[in-house]
Amino acid sequence: MRSRISWLVVATTSTVVVSFVIPLCLLVRTLAEDRATAAADQEARNVAILVASLSDSPRLPGLVEDLDSRASPETAVLTADGRVLGSDDTSAAELAADPEVRRAVATQEAFTVVDGDGARVLIPVVVAGGTDVVRTEVPSDLLRRGVWPAWLGIVGLGLVLMTLALAIALRLSRRISSPLLEVAGVAHRLREGDLSARAEVRGTGETEELARALNGLADRTVELLAAERAAVADLSHRLRTPVTALRLDAEAVRDPALAHRLQEHIAVLQRTIDAIVRDARRPVHGDLANRSDITAEVRRRCGFWSALAEDQGRPMATDLPDVPLPAPVPGQDVADLVDVLIDNVFAHTPEGTPFRVSLHAGERSVRLVVEDDGPGLGSTSPAPRPGSTGLGLDIARRTAVASGGALVAGPGTHGGTRVEATLPRVAD
Repeated sequence: MRSRISWLVVATTSTVVVSFVIPLCLLVRTLAEDRATAAADQEARNVAILVASLSDSPRLPGLVEDLDSRASPETAVLTADGRVLGSDDTSAAELAADPEVRRAVATQEAFTVVDGDGARVLIPVVVAGGTDVVRTEVPSDLLRRGVWPAWLGIVGLGLVLMTLALAIALRLSRRISSPLLEVAGVAHRLREGDLSARAEVRGTGETEELARALNGLADRTVELLAAERAAVADLSHRLRTPVTALRLDAEAVRDPALAHRLQEHIAVLQRTIDAIVRDARRPVHGDLANRSDITAEVRRRCGFWSALAEDQGRPMATDLPDVPLPAPVPGQDVADLVDVLIDNVFAHTPEGTPFRVSLHAGERSVRLVVEDDGPGLGSTSPAPRPGSTGLGLDIARRTAVASGGALVAGPGTHGGTRVEATLPRVAD
Protein backbone atom coordinates (compact mmCIF):
# COMPACT_ATOMS: atom_id res chain seq x y z
CA MET A 1 0.00 0.00 0.00
CA ARG A 2 2.81 2.40 0.91
CA SER A 3 4.54 1.99 -2.45
CA ARG A 4 1.26 2.28 -4.37
CA ILE A 5 0.35 5.54 -2.63
CA SER A 6 3.87 6.89 -3.24
CA TRP A 7 3.78 5.98 -6.95
CA LEU A 8 0.33 7.52 -7.29
CA VAL A 9 1.49 10.79 -5.74
CA VAL A 10 4.65 10.81 -7.86
CA ALA A 11 2.64 10.22 -11.04
CA THR A 12 0.13 12.94 -10.16
CA THR A 13 2.80 15.44 -9.12
CA SER A 14 4.95 14.76 -12.17
CA THR A 15 1.95 15.30 -14.43
CA VAL A 16 1.18 18.64 -12.79
CA VAL A 17 4.84 19.73 -12.74
CA VAL A 18 5.40 18.81 -16.40
CA SER A 19 2.18 20.63 -17.36
CA PHE A 20 3.64 23.81 -15.86
CA VAL A 21 7.35 23.34 -16.60
CA ILE A 22 7.05 22.96 -20.38
CA PRO A 23 4.94 26.11 -20.95
CA LEU A 24 7.10 28.01 -18.48
CA CYS A 25 10.28 27.03 -20.32
CA LEU A 26 8.76 28.11 -23.64
CA LEU A 27 7.68 31.38 -22.05
CA VAL A 28 11.21 32.01 -20.73
CA ARG A 29 12.66 31.46 -24.19
CA THR A 30 10.11 33.78 -25.75
CA LEU A 31 10.78 36.47 -23.15
CA ALA A 32 14.53 36.23 -23.77
CA GLU A 33 14.01 36.60 -27.52
CA ASP A 34 11.63 39.51 -27.02
CA ARG A 35 14.10 41.22 -24.67
CA ALA A 36 17.00 40.90 -27.12
CA THR A 37 14.80 41.93 -30.07
CA ALA A 38 13.47 44.95 -28.17
CA ALA A 39 17.04 46.09 -27.37
CA ALA A 40 17.99 45.73 -31.03
CA ASP A 41 14.88 47.59 -32.15
CA GLN A 42 15.63 50.45 -29.73
CA GLU A 43 19.19 50.76 -30.94
CA ALA A 44 18.08 50.66 -34.58
CA ARG A 45 15.55 53.45 -33.99
CA ASN A 46 18.14 55.58 -32.20
CA VAL A 47 20.50 55.22 -35.14
CA ALA A 48 17.66 55.92 -37.55
CA ILE A 49 16.95 59.18 -35.76
CA LEU A 50 20.59 60.20 -36.10
CA VAL A 51 20.63 59.27 -39.78
CA ALA A 52 17.46 61.25 -40.44
CA SER A 53 18.71 64.35 -38.59
CA LEU A 54 22.37 64.33 -39.59
CA SER A 55 22.39 62.67 -42.99
CA ASP A 56 24.75 65.31 -44.45
CA SER A 57 26.83 65.88 -41.30
CA PRO A 58 30.43 64.64 -41.21
CA ARG A 59 29.89 63.68 -37.57
CA LEU A 60 27.33 61.01 -38.48
CA PRO A 61 29.80 58.07 -38.92
CA GLY A 62 31.42 58.74 -35.57
CA LEU A 63 28.09 59.09 -33.79
CA VAL A 64 26.77 55.85 -35.33
CA GLU A 65 29.96 54.00 -34.40
CA ASP A 66 29.87 55.38 -30.86
CA LEU A 67 26.19 54.39 -30.41
CA ASP A 68 26.85 50.92 -31.83
CA SER A 69 29.72 50.29 -29.40
CA ARG A 70 27.53 50.90 -26.33
CA ALA A 71 25.28 47.84 -26.73
CA SER A 72 25.55 44.18 -27.70
CA PRO A 73 23.59 44.33 -30.98
CA GLU A 74 25.69 45.14 -34.03
CA THR A 75 24.33 48.04 -36.09
CA ALA A 76 25.26 49.02 -39.62
CA VAL A 77 23.89 51.73 -41.91
CA LEU A 78 23.90 51.36 -45.69
CA THR A 79 23.67 54.86 -47.13
CA ALA A 80 22.07 55.72 -50.43
CA ASP A 81 25.46 56.43 -51.96
CA GLY A 82 26.78 52.94 -51.06
CA ARG A 83 28.75 53.63 -47.88
CA VAL A 84 28.61 51.55 -44.69
CA LEU A 85 28.50 53.30 -41.35
CA GLY A 86 29.01 51.73 -37.91
CA SER A 87 30.09 48.15 -38.64
CA ASP A 88 33.58 47.20 -39.70
CA ASP A 89 32.73 43.54 -40.33
CA THR A 90 30.26 44.07 -43.14
CA SER A 91 31.07 45.47 -46.56
CA ALA A 92 28.83 47.68 -48.62
CA ALA A 93 28.53 45.01 -51.29
CA GLU A 94 27.30 42.46 -48.77
CA LEU A 95 24.68 44.81 -47.36
CA ALA A 96 23.54 45.87 -50.80
CA ALA A 97 23.13 42.24 -51.84
CA ASP A 98 21.28 41.27 -48.67
CA PRO A 99 17.65 40.36 -49.58
CA GLU A 100 16.38 41.83 -46.34
CA VAL A 101 18.08 45.18 -47.02
CA ARG A 102 16.68 45.20 -50.56
CA ARG A 103 13.25 44.43 -49.14
CA ALA A 104 13.51 47.39 -46.78
CA VAL A 105 14.47 49.69 -49.64
CA ALA A 106 11.71 48.37 -51.84
CA THR A 107 8.88 48.44 -49.29
CA GLN A 108 10.03 51.51 -47.34
CA GLU A 109 8.77 49.74 -44.17
CA ALA A 110 10.58 48.69 -41.01
CA PHE A 111 10.44 44.99 -40.03
CA THR A 112 12.08 42.37 -37.79
CA VAL A 113 13.34 38.92 -38.79
CA VAL A 114 13.96 36.14 -36.22
CA ASP A 115 15.41 32.77 -37.33
CA GLY A 116 18.07 30.27 -36.39
CA ASP A 117 20.88 32.76 -37.07
CA GLY A 118 19.49 35.31 -34.62
CA ALA A 119 17.33 38.43 -34.97
CA ARG A 120 17.65 41.39 -37.34
CA VAL A 121 15.84 44.73 -37.25
CA LEU A 122 15.78 46.77 -40.48
CA ILE A 123 14.54 50.37 -40.64
CA PRO A 124 14.61 52.38 -43.92
CA VAL A 125 15.30 56.13 -43.59
CA VAL A 126 14.39 58.45 -46.51
CA VAL A 127 16.95 61.23 -46.92
CA ALA A 128 17.62 63.79 -49.59
CA GLY A 129 19.95 61.53 -51.55
CA GLY A 130 17.73 58.42 -51.43
CA THR A 131 17.02 55.73 -48.85
CA ASP A 132 19.42 54.74 -46.08
CA VAL A 133 18.85 51.38 -44.37
CA VAL A 134 19.64 50.79 -40.70
CA ARG A 135 20.23 47.13 -39.83
CA THR A 136 20.74 45.94 -36.26
CA GLU A 137 21.70 42.29 -35.84
CA VAL A 138 21.52 40.11 -32.67
CA PRO A 139 23.45 36.78 -32.78
CA SER A 140 21.65 33.60 -31.74
CA ASP A 141 23.73 33.22 -28.57
CA LEU A 142 22.69 36.70 -27.41
CA LEU A 143 19.12 36.07 -28.52
CA ARG A 144 18.80 33.22 -26.01
CA ARG A 145 21.13 34.51 -23.32
CA GLY A 146 20.06 33.26 -19.88
CA VAL A 147 17.60 30.70 -21.26
CA TRP A 148 19.56 27.59 -20.26
CA PRO A 149 20.21 28.69 -16.65
CA ALA A 150 16.53 29.61 -16.35
CA TRP A 151 15.52 26.23 -17.73
CA LEU A 152 17.83 24.43 -15.31
CA GLY A 153 16.37 26.41 -12.44
CA ILE A 154 12.82 25.59 -13.48
CA VAL A 155 13.55 21.87 -13.92
CA GLY A 156 15.42 21.80 -10.60
CA LEU A 157 12.48 23.45 -8.88
CA GLY A 158 10.17 20.86 -10.43
CA LEU A 159 12.38 18.05 -9.15
CA VAL A 160 12.43 19.61 -5.69
CA LEU A 161 8.63 19.81 -5.71
CA MET A 162 8.37 16.17 -6.80
CA THR A 163 10.83 15.08 -4.08
CA LEU A 164 8.91 17.07 -1.49
CA ALA A 165 5.64 15.52 -2.66
CA LEU A 166 7.20 12.04 -2.48
CA ALA A 167 8.44 12.67 1.07
CA ILE A 168 4.99 13.87 2.13
CA ALA A 169 3.37 10.88 0.42
CA LEU A 170 5.71 8.46 2.22
CA ARG A 171 4.90 10.07 5.54
CA LEU A 172 1.16 10.00 4.91
CA SER A 173 1.23 6.45 3.57
CA ARG A 174 3.20 5.36 6.64
CA ARG A 175 0.53 6.89 8.87
CA ILE A 176 -2.10 4.94 6.93
CA SER A 177 -0.26 1.63 6.57
CA SER A 178 1.36 1.37 10.01
CA PRO A 179 -1.94 0.84 11.87
CA LEU A 180 -2.98 -1.71 9.25
CA LEU A 181 0.30 -3.59 9.63
CA GLU A 182 -0.18 -3.58 13.40
CA VAL A 183 -3.67 -5.04 12.98
CA ALA A 184 -2.25 -7.68 10.63
CA GLY A 185 0.45 -8.49 13.21
CA VAL A 186 -2.19 -8.97 15.89
CA ALA A 187 -4.14 -11.24 13.53
CA HIS A 188 -1.00 -13.37 12.99
CA ARG A 189 -0.43 -13.58 16.76
CA LEU A 190 -4.02 -14.75 17.22
CA ARG A 191 -3.55 -17.32 14.46
CA GLU A 192 -0.43 -18.62 16.21
CA GLY A 193 -2.34 -19.08 19.46
CA ASP A 194 -1.71 -15.87 21.44
CA LEU A 195 -5.31 -15.15 22.44
CA SER A 196 -4.21 -12.23 24.64
CA ALA A 197 -3.18 -10.18 21.60
CA ARG A 198 -5.33 -7.11 20.96
CA ALA A 199 -5.06 -4.41 18.30
CA GLU A 200 -4.65 -0.76 19.23
CA VAL A 201 -7.59 1.26 17.94
CA ARG A 202 -5.94 4.08 15.99
CA GLY A 203 -5.48 5.35 12.44
CA THR A 204 -8.21 6.17 9.95
CA GLY A 205 -11.84 5.48 10.65
CA GLU A 206 -11.80 2.30 8.59
CA THR A 207 -8.65 1.07 10.36
CA GLU A 208 -10.18 1.77 13.77
CA GLU A 209 -13.30 -0.17 12.79
CA LEU A 210 -11.13 -3.07 11.60
CA ALA A 211 -9.19 -3.09 14.89
CA ARG A 212 -12.41 -3.08 16.91
CA ALA A 213 -13.81 -5.94 14.83
CA LEU A 214 -10.62 -8.00 15.28
CA ASN A 215 -10.62 -7.38 19.04
CA GLY A 216 -14.27 -8.42 19.20
CA LEU A 217 -13.47 -11.58 17.27
CA ALA A 218 -10.62 -12.41 19.68
CA ASP A 219 -12.90 -11.87 22.70
CA ARG A 220 -15.55 -14.08 21.14
CA THR A 221 -12.94 -16.77 20.40
CA VAL A 222 -11.84 -16.77 24.05
CA GLU A 223 -15.45 -17.11 25.16
CA LEU A 224 -16.12 -19.99 22.76
CA LEU A 225 -12.95 -21.82 23.83
CA ALA A 226 -13.90 -21.49 27.49
CA ALA A 227 -17.38 -22.78 26.71
CA GLU A 228 -15.91 -25.65 24.70
CA ARG A 229 -13.58 -26.66 27.55
CA ALA A 230 -16.51 -26.71 29.91
CA ALA A 231 -18.61 -28.71 27.45
CA VAL A 232 -15.84 -31.27 26.88
CA ALA A 233 -15.27 -31.71 30.61
CA ASP A 234 -18.99 -32.15 31.15
CA LEU A 235 -19.18 -34.57 28.20
CA SER A 236 -16.44 -36.75 29.66
CA HIS A 237 -18.16 -36.87 33.05
CA ARG A 238 -21.62 -37.57 31.66
CA LEU A 239 -20.51 -40.39 29.37
CA ARG A 240 -18.06 -42.24 31.60
CA THR A 241 -20.24 -42.34 34.69
CA PRO A 242 -23.04 -44.43 33.06
CA VAL A 243 -20.44 -46.72 31.49
CA THR A 244 -18.91 -47.39 34.89
CA ALA A 245 -22.33 -48.22 36.33
CA LEU A 246 -23.03 -50.45 33.31
CA ARG A 247 -19.77 -52.34 33.86
CA LEU A 248 -20.64 -52.95 37.50
CA ASP A 249 -24.05 -54.29 36.51
CA ALA A 250 -22.46 -56.58 33.90
CA GLU A 251 -20.18 -58.06 36.54
CA ALA A 252 -23.28 -59.08 38.50
CA VAL A 253 -24.57 -61.27 35.65
CA ARG A 254 -24.31 -64.92 36.65
CA ASP A 255 -24.17 -66.37 33.14
CA PRO A 256 -20.42 -66.38 32.30
CA ALA A 257 -20.92 -66.32 28.50
CA LEU A 258 -23.39 -63.44 28.71
CA ALA A 259 -21.18 -61.60 31.16
CA HIS A 260 -18.19 -61.99 28.84
CA ARG A 261 -20.14 -60.64 25.85
CA LEU A 262 -21.42 -57.71 27.89
CA GLN A 263 -17.91 -56.88 29.05
CA GLU A 264 -16.71 -56.90 25.44
CA HIS A 265 -19.55 -54.59 24.35
CA ILE A 266 -18.85 -52.29 27.30
CA ALA A 267 -15.17 -52.21 26.37
CA VAL A 268 -16.14 -51.19 22.81
CA LEU A 269 -18.37 -48.48 24.22
CA GLN A 270 -15.60 -47.30 26.57
CA ARG A 271 -13.08 -47.04 23.73
CA THR A 272 -15.60 -45.19 21.60
CA ILE A 273 -16.22 -42.69 24.38
CA ASP A 274 -12.46 -42.25 24.93
CA ALA A 275 -11.93 -41.61 21.20
CA ILE A 276 -14.79 -39.11 21.05
CA VAL A 277 -13.60 -37.23 24.15
CA ARG A 278 -10.00 -37.19 22.90
CA ASP A 279 -11.13 -35.87 19.52
CA ALA A 280 -13.30 -33.24 21.20
CA ARG A 281 -10.39 -32.05 23.33
CA ARG A 282 -8.06 -31.61 20.36
CA PRO A 283 -9.11 -28.09 19.24
CA VAL A 284 -8.46 -26.58 22.67
CA HIS A 285 -4.94 -27.92 23.20
CA GLY A 286 -2.45 -25.13 23.78
CA ASP A 287 -4.87 -22.29 23.06
CA LEU A 288 -4.65 -22.78 19.29
CA ALA A 289 -0.86 -23.04 19.25
CA ASN A 290 -0.12 -24.86 16.03
CA ARG A 291 3.57 -25.64 15.78
CA SER A 292 5.59 -28.57 17.08
CA ASP A 293 8.61 -30.77 16.41
CA ILE A 294 7.35 -33.97 14.82
CA THR A 295 10.64 -35.80 15.42
CA ALA A 296 10.54 -35.14 19.17
CA GLU A 297 6.86 -36.08 19.50
CA VAL A 298 7.21 -39.33 17.52
CA ARG A 299 10.32 -40.34 19.46
CA ARG A 300 8.55 -39.65 22.77
CA ARG A 301 5.48 -41.71 21.88
CA CYS A 302 7.56 -44.55 20.46
CA GLY A 303 9.37 -44.70 23.77
CA PHE A 304 6.02 -44.93 25.53
CA TRP A 305 4.75 -47.80 23.34
CA SER A 306 8.04 -49.70 23.37
CA ALA A 307 7.35 -51.02 26.88
CA LEU A 308 4.04 -52.59 25.81
CA ALA A 309 5.62 -53.94 22.64
CA GLU A 310 8.31 -55.63 24.70
CA ASP A 311 5.70 -57.18 27.00
CA GLN A 312 3.84 -58.65 24.01
CA GLY A 313 6.99 -59.79 22.24
CA ARG A 314 6.52 -57.42 19.31
CA PRO A 315 9.75 -56.39 17.54
CA MET A 316 9.49 -52.59 17.16
CA ALA A 317 11.81 -50.79 14.73
CA THR A 318 12.10 -47.01 14.47
CA ASP A 319 13.73 -44.90 11.78
CA LEU A 320 13.71 -41.27 12.93
CA PRO A 321 15.92 -38.38 11.73
CA ASP A 322 18.31 -36.65 14.11
CA VAL A 323 17.14 -33.14 13.19
CA PRO A 324 13.96 -31.34 14.26
CA LEU A 325 11.10 -31.35 11.77
CA PRO A 326 8.77 -28.47 12.64
CA ALA A 327 5.19 -28.68 11.39
CA PRO A 328 2.11 -26.46 11.79
CA VAL A 329 0.40 -29.05 14.03
CA PRO A 330 0.00 -28.92 17.82
CA GLY A 331 2.26 -31.34 19.66
CA GLN A 332 -0.65 -33.06 21.35
CA ASP A 333 -2.27 -33.71 17.97
CA VAL A 334 0.96 -35.29 16.69
CA ALA A 335 1.10 -37.45 19.81
CA ASP A 336 -2.54 -38.50 19.36
CA LEU A 337 -1.86 -39.31 15.71
CA VAL A 338 1.07 -41.56 16.61
CA ASP A 339 -0.93 -43.21 19.41
CA VAL A 340 -3.83 -43.97 17.09
CA LEU A 341 -1.62 -45.52 14.40
CA ILE A 342 0.40 -47.64 16.83
CA ASP A 343 -2.72 -48.59 18.80
CA ASN A 344 -4.24 -49.92 15.56
CA VAL A 345 -1.25 -52.26 15.24
CA PHE A 346 -1.81 -53.62 18.74
CA ALA A 347 -5.59 -53.85 18.21
CA HIS A 348 -5.62 -55.62 14.83
CA THR A 349 -2.57 -57.87 14.90
CA PRO A 350 -1.75 -60.81 17.16
CA GLU A 351 0.92 -60.52 19.82
CA GLY A 352 4.45 -60.99 18.53
CA THR A 353 3.74 -59.23 15.18
CA PRO A 354 6.65 -56.95 14.18
CA PHE A 355 5.96 -53.33 13.18
CA ARG A 356 8.00 -50.31 12.13
CA VAL A 357 7.67 -46.55 12.69
CA SER A 358 9.59 -44.19 10.38
CA LEU A 359 9.76 -40.49 9.52
CA HIS A 360 10.75 -39.22 6.07
CA ALA A 361 11.50 -35.52 5.61
CA GLY A 362 10.70 -33.85 2.30
CA GLU A 363 11.31 -30.29 1.21
CA ARG A 364 7.80 -29.16 2.17
CA SER A 365 6.30 -32.17 3.93
CA VAL A 366 6.98 -34.90 6.48
CA ARG A 367 5.75 -38.49 6.05
CA LEU A 368 4.98 -40.61 9.11
CA VAL A 369 4.77 -44.31 8.21
CA VAL A 370 3.55 -47.07 10.54
CA GLU A 371 3.79 -50.53 8.96
CA ASP A 372 3.13 -53.97 10.46
CA ASP A 373 3.52 -57.59 9.31
CA GLY A 374 0.00 -58.61 10.36
CA PRO A 375 -2.84 -60.11 8.32
CA GLY A 376 -3.55 -56.85 6.49
CA LEU A 377 -6.65 -54.73 5.92
CA GLY A 378 -8.56 -57.44 4.04
CA SER A 379 -8.22 -60.07 6.75
CA THR A 380 -9.45 -60.56 10.25
CA SER A 381 -6.87 -61.06 12.95
CA PRO A 382 -7.09 -64.47 14.56
CA ALA A 383 -6.91 -62.82 17.96
CA PRO A 384 -8.43 -59.33 17.52
CA ARG A 385 -8.16 -56.97 20.39
CA PRO A 386 -11.54 -56.41 22.10
CA GLY A 387 -12.90 -52.95 21.77
CA SER A 388 -11.89 -52.02 18.21
CA THR A 389 -14.13 -49.09 17.18
CA GLY A 390 -12.91 -48.04 13.74
CA LEU A 391 -12.80 -44.40 14.90
CA GLY A 392 -9.01 -44.26 15.26
CA LEU A 393 -8.10 -43.89 11.59
CA ASP A 394 -10.92 -41.37 11.09
CA ILE A 395 -9.53 -39.23 13.91
CA ALA A 396 -6.00 -39.58 12.52
CA ARG A 397 -7.20 -38.67 9.02
CA ARG A 398 -9.00 -35.55 10.30
CA THR A 399 -5.84 -34.49 12.15
CA ALA A 400 -3.72 -34.84 9.02
CA VAL A 401 -6.24 -33.15 6.71
CA ALA A 402 -6.87 -30.27 9.15
CA SER A 403 -3.18 -29.36 8.99
CA GLY A 404 -3.08 -29.49 5.19
CA GLY A 405 -1.83 -33.07 4.86
CA ALA A 406 -3.36 -36.46 4.14
CA LEU A 407 -3.56 -40.04 5.41
CA VAL A 408 -3.45 -43.16 3.23
CA ALA A 409 -3.81 -46.78 4.36
CA GLY A 410 -2.85 -49.73 2.20
CA PRO A 411 -1.03 -53.07 2.07
CA GLY A 412 2.42 -53.24 3.60
CA THR A 413 5.68 -54.50 2.18
CA HIS A 414 5.40 -57.87 3.95
CA GLY A 415 1.66 -58.35 3.49
CA GLY A 416 0.54 -56.38 6.51
CA THR A 417 -0.90 -52.87 6.77
CA ARG A 418 0.91 -49.68 5.89
CA VAL A 419 -0.51 -46.34 7.07
CA GLU A 420 1.17 -43.16 5.81
CA ALA A 421 0.31 -39.75 7.27
CA THR A 422 1.63 -36.70 5.40
CA LEU A 423 2.01 -33.44 7.35
CA PRO A 424 3.20 -30.08 6.02
CA ARG A 425 6.64 -28.85 7.03
CA VAL A 426 7.49 -25.28 7.95
CA ALA A 427 10.82 -23.49 7.77
CA ASP A 428 13.11 -23.82 10.76
